[in-house]
Amino acid sequence: MSADTESLVVVEARPDAFELTSASTAIVVVDMQHDFAAPDGMFGRAGIPLEGIRSVIEPTRRVLEVARAAGVLVVYLTMQFNEDLANLGSDDAPNRLRHLAMGVGQHVDAPDGTSSRVLVRETWNTEIVNELAPQSGDVVVAKHRYSGFFETDLDDILRSQGIMSLVFTGCTTSVCVESTLRDAFYRDYRCLLLTDCCAEAIGSDQARTNHDASLTVIEALFGWTTESAQLIASLTGTSGSVPR
Repeated sequence: MSADTESLVVVEARPDAFELTSASTAIVVVDMQHDFAAPDGMFGRAGIPLEGIRSVIEPTRRVLEVARAAGVLVVYLTMQFNEDLANLGSDDAPNRLRHLAMGVGQHVDAPDGTSSRVLVRETWNTEIVNELAPQSGDVVVAKHRYSGFFETDLDDILRSQGIMSLVFTGCTTSVCVESTLRDAFYRDYRCLLLTDCCAEAIGSDQARTNHDASLTVIEALFGWTTESAQLIASLTGTSGSVPR
């Protein structure tokens, strides 16, 4: 399908069909950066399993390729803090305490041997993984809390471009993805989460994971869920579209 901004696209989803137009939709890629997805990043250094997060890179890449061709805005969120860590919060802020325990701010070597720092802006650690690197026309928003809406200009950017529907990808499902999706819901955006383009590290070895729990509550209360193949089929015209 060519980029027809006046076509209403219907995507098979749960709990029911999700409708969107290319002009009023953005794909949101949450925190697919080296610190969370690369062996030398923060998660990898902490021994947190990366298999789930790595597995969503290829389906997400395919979604972004199709979305860009259809004229859908692509927005990247990246978790990063200032060099002085001032935006971590006050000395006793839970956000500061939790992140410092994970090594935020520590000096490390990037894979090419250059100096870098854990979750600090403008370093290798906070760059988007190469496979999903932003392209011309994409938007990148830095955040310093789990939600992409907290003290950022994300809402202003989306509204200035007439965006009403958000399609979520990224990591981790139950933390930064769900936090941002909930905040989007509170602002009356329509939210669709792609289940095979999001992953969870915490509790990923449990019989019922946090990823599963997030899908359940999103489908029941906060939005819709589907697989990337369904969105791609709709955007490429495989499943057809309905004139607006």
